[in-house]
Amino acid sequence: MPVRTLFATHFYEADVGTPDLLEELEASCRLFAEEDRAGRAWSRDHGYKGYTSYASLGDLPERDPAFHDLKRLLDKEVKAFARACHFDLAKPLKLDSLWVNILKPGGTHSGHIHPHSIVSGTFYVVVPPGSGALKLEDPRLPMLMAAPGRSEDAPEHLLPFIYAEPAAGRVFLWESWLRHEVMPNAGKGERISISFNYR
Repeated sequence: MPVRTLFATHFYEADVGTPDLLEELEASCRLFAEEDRAGRAWSRDHGYKGYTSYASLGDLPERDPAFHDLKRLLDKEVKAFARACHFDLAKPLKLDSLWVNILKPGGTHSGHIHPHSIVSGTFYVVVPPGSGALKLEDPRLPMLMAAPGRSEDAPEHLLPFIYAEPAAGRVFLWESWLRHEVMPNAGKGERISISFNYR
């Protein structure tokens, strides 16, 4: 058939977290949520249902040994993703920011991108059943105009939205321009994740 697939969007998924690392990270995340008054205030002021260190703690890999170990894992995975994307880089990508997310039941995060970064991602620490997928949006949606919907048997690469299911110890990576959102946490417990940017 004379059809080619053009302009592919890469999405990286790997299970890399060990039980020991996950246990240490969970304890650290919960401790930060208790002690980080600025992060709790930011979360409250911005309607975040739970806690995030997004605007308060910028040195987690230097502050906590478990986050230092996580950074070493992420560096390796981001390097592999950059190779798969055939990035022509003058120097290796470096971690630019990293933050904790503790999302309570009913919590969500609306669609967004990560400006001024090259690769973004999330590492999952605690994922209760039903706590919600990561929804990825076809970046061409604003230009599709009168494009019809897709049939039920359409292959994944033709769908307008993809839902990536998280799991404890799993990391997702994508190019930072890819619009994404966190679906509502319909589980009974808190979902703990760590998001990050590389540039």
